[in-house]
Amino acid sequence: MALFEIETNGHIMICWTDTEEAAENFAKEHYPEDDILRITKRPRDMWVISKRLLGVEGTAEPCDVARECLSKARGDKLHAIRLYMLDTGVDLHEAQKVVETNMSLGW
Repeated sequence: MALFEIETNGHIMICWTDTEEAAENFAKEHYPEDDILRITKRPRDMWVISKRLLGVEGTAEPCDVARECLSKARGDKLHAIRLYMLDTGVDLHEAQKVVETNMSLGW
């Protein structure tokens, strides 16, 4: 089995399947309303999110504002970033960092 990353318009999923087609079917079964944007076979047997790459130093606490924006955006990362920028007045880079960090914390 291989580890696949499946990005839809609403979610990023990680699953073990034998083929890319099976990964696509997995996503369609669990989130039939989502459109699949990308399916990538991961090169290793684990999923890693780099806190340094996201700009997170030390331990990160969830941000209630970012989580509320993700909720309003129904998991749409780009829409959540826009909402966060409107709510807080921060720039695009900072909004992206906060929203993606909260996504990695399992909002």
